[in-house]
Amino acid sequence: MSTKDEVREFLVSRRANVTPQQAGLPDFGGERRVPGLRRAEVAMLADVSLDYYTRLERGNVRGASESVLGAIARALQLNDAEREYLFDLSRTAPAAAAARDRKPVAQSVRTSVQRVLDHLHVPAIVHNSTQDLVAANVLGRALYAPHFDTDGMPNIARFIFLDGRARDYYVDWTQARRTAAAIMRLEAGRDPLNADLTALIGELSTRSPQFRADWAGHDVHEHRTGVKSFRHPVVGPVTVAFDVFGMPGEAGLQIVTYSPPPHTDSAEKFALLASWAATQEAERPADPASVSPSGTAGPRSRSPRRS
Repeated sequence: MSTKDEVREFLVSRRANVTPQQAGLPDFGGERRVPGLRRAEVAMLADVSLDYYTRLERGNVRGASESVLGAIARALQLNDAEREYLFDLSRTAPAAAAARDRKPVAQSVRTSVQRVLDHLHVPAIVHNSTQDLVAANVLGRALYAPHFDTDGMPNIARFIFLDGRARDYYVDWTQARRTAAAIMRLEAGRDPLNADLTALIGELSTRSPQFRADWAGHDVHEHRTGVKSFRHPVVGPVTVAFDVFGMPGEAGLQIVTYSPPPHTDSAEKFALLASWAATQEAERPADPASVSPSGTAGPRSRSPRRS
């Protein structure tokens, strides 16, 4: 989809999500042809002309001022991630210049970063902008064991949408799917020239009807902190808090840590997870075939069980 088409679909979808009541507009009754706000109502709320907003919604956002885009974002009640996405879509930098300046997607971390991961006492993983799991500590590999039990570079989105085990591993698989698609859309807006991400989106669109449905929702999301529930194949269900840390100077790389609330069933299961992880590490042969993306001995690759 072209940027112009994406702008149109995104603004239309966000407009449909806001009712007149939510926007503080009077309800005069009668049947509405659209589920959310009309274009004229968005234009009025943003204090722009209907003609100008119509041009914006048709995808002509290049050259729009930050104040206008900010007003549109407020009128549509966009959250921070959605607002950022709209601004990303409006960028006017020539594609050739952007391609010349961009760095390739990172596929590993520095040795010093791996040392930091290894000294953490909670599970930690590192993923890049295409959702590849490029590094982890022992507990992180243990928590994400089904992801690492695949051929090649483990990828969160590919596991969620194409591996049948994901339906069991993620307690709320539907939410995991929608979140993964929304994160990928945000990244695509940030870096539309990311060929690896474009290829992954194309692959998932071809192979997963669930991804096609979630992608059509035009949602965007940025992971920062929250709670996740996993159904681990060894220790069972665990509910953990996650926190995301950006890596300055390493575009696209993020460290994600997982910690259970103290004195809970999940905390007890994390103790079992640590014991199991230590056993796995002790039994794992340190040969090149068993090296994980982190550079330390990792789970042997086995063919993924796909849906």
